[in-house]
Amino acid sequence: MVTQPAPGKSTPDTTRRSEKSRRAIYDAALALVGEVGYPKTTIEGIAARAGVGKQTIYRWWSSKAEVLMEAFLDLAERSAQEAGQEAYGFPDTGDLAADLKAVLRATVDELRDPRFEVPSRALAAEGVVNEQLGRDLVAKLLEPSLQLYVDRLRSAQDAGDVRPDIDPRIALELFVSPLAQRWLQHTAPFDHTYTDTLVDYALYGLVPR
Repeated sequence: MVTQPAPGKSTPDTTRRSEKSRRAIYDAALALVGEVGYPKTTIEGIAARAGVGKQTIYRWWSSKAEVLMEAFLDLAERSAQEAGQEAYGFPDTGDLAADLKAVLRATVDELRDPRFEVPSRALAAEGVVNEQLGRDLVAKLLEPSLQLYVDRLRSAQDAGDVRPDIDPRIALELFVSPLAQRWLQHTAPFDHTYTDTLVDYALYGLVPR
């Protein structure tokens, strides 16, 4: 026999409840790693901050690293949606320089956003001394983004805008690596002018034209 809900009472929406808990866990994980660092962030702490039982977290993830990785991906997707953009998209307008500048400018904006910057710095610092975490960060968070650069540079090669002998995986480091260094070490101003200049130097070289 199927039990019907009592008149005037609605059936609990478990999907909505699960999504609310998941969002609270994401927010708690990112907040904690920024406040106390990766080593001191625990499943128990995340659960307490999110207002859920730790078994709820273990039902969906096996470690705090998995929680944080997924929380970052979710944050990126939400931010892209808020900006009316496609998450993890790379423009291909036919103008390689313009496309690279647009993506790098967006990257600067993201890395200067406290929602990203605080937990990103905490994880990046821990990734230097924690080899496994560092590998996970590269594989799950960084590599998918780098692959977008590779794909765009290959498209430019097909169009004749980039030399065919160039290795896209090495070429992308001309943009990404200096940007990461300046952001991590605060060596100089970190802004759109800087990233635009990176693109110009990388594409057009340092010798007189």
